[in-house]
Amino acid sequence: MTTEVHAPNDALRAVRIGLRMSQDDLAKALRRAGVELGEPNEASKRLVQRWESGISRSPRPVYIRALERVTGLRAESLGFAPQVPMARVQGDGAGGHDTAPGTEGITPASADTRAGRQTAGDNYNGVWLSRYEYYSSGRDDVYEGRHYVVLVQHGNRLTGRSLDGASVNPDSPLSLDLTVDRSVVTGTWTEQTATDGYYQGASYHGAIQLLVEPTSRRMAGKWVGFGKDFDVNTGPWELRLMDTSTSKAALERYSVPPE
Repeated sequence: MTTEVHAPNDALRAVRIGLRMSQDDLAKALRRAGVELGEPNEASKRLVQRWESGISRSPRPVYIRALERVTGLRAESLGFAPQVPMARVQGDGAGGHDTAPGTEGITPASADTRAGRQTAGDNYNGVWLSRYEYYSSGRDDVYEGRHYVVLVQHGNRLTGRSLDGASVNPDSPLSLDLTVDRSVVTGTWTEQTATDGYYQGASYHGAIQLLVEPTSRRMAGKWVGFGKDFDVNTGPWELRLMDTSTSKAALERYSVPPE
């Protein structure tokens, strides 16, 4: 029988020592930060030990947010899963368009991410800024679609709808039907373009898959769908949390075109 060897998280340990905190001190600071953030946690000396020893590489979002508040550093600077970059779209050389290869491509899920916590227990309710890129063959250029959408969670299902008047192209509502599986969000999208817009009321739909960042405040990945010539195109898509409230006042505040 072999014993699994874990790589220690030296980055977190170095930050803790730099703050002149013991493991127990850090745990107490995390609990205080959780209360200040309105999301109490149960950080303990043993949990900090698990992080520093490398046994646990994917802290739950409530702990990531508390760690970032206490240390003033982002999760990747603390030795945890890196942030997911936004990709770019370009021609694929075969009639369609795809995300650009190379350094700006979407980072694949690491083993740590795939084996991470079950994010269905996290709360994704709120107003999110949706951004995606697409290629317009008729205009031979790349454009960006932006909407403020409200996400409503039921277990591991997320339903998203754009707010009235909350898109860069007026009267172009967006719908999302998503499923959460650990750090991966998969589902479908539908957009009804404006009748007086460039696409003259055409309805577009396709699939989408996103990776959730450790804070659960941003998702980034790719969409896939058909173009007007029935070629399959893909492009980058990002959702960024703007407000955890779904109150009438919050929804009215975001019922405007995103800048």
